[in-house]
Amino acid sequence: MARIKGAMMTRKRRNKILKAAKGYWGAKSKHFKMAKQQVMKSGTYAFAGRKMKKRDFRRLWIARISAQAKVNGMNYSTFMHGLKLAGINLNRKMLSELAIADKDAFAALAEKAKAAL
Repeated sequence: MARIKGAMMTRKRRNKILKAAKGYWGAKSKHFKMAKQQVMKSGTYAFAGRKMKKRDFRRLWIARISAQAKVNGMNYSTFMHGLKLAGINLNRKMLSELAIADKDAFAALAEKAKAAL
């Protein structure tokens, strides 16, 4: 049986890594060994970044809700507690959008939250 050489697949695999490392500084984009290490590390950074993105957005939404709640004479925690007691189930993303775009609707929610407390 004839021996099969792996040059084509090896080159393909290396090119895939080097393509992923395109734009990296210095040898990290040119040398396969260094590129492979950096692509692996970049993957871990990307994974962590996707988790941190969710945290960052939640913090932003809470800051927006808090600012608008203060305008309506409440702090964030009492506002959220009042909404829960009033049976209003809006997520923080939607509440922050209301705080930005529709201040009257947010004020109405704040009044309902105050009444529930």
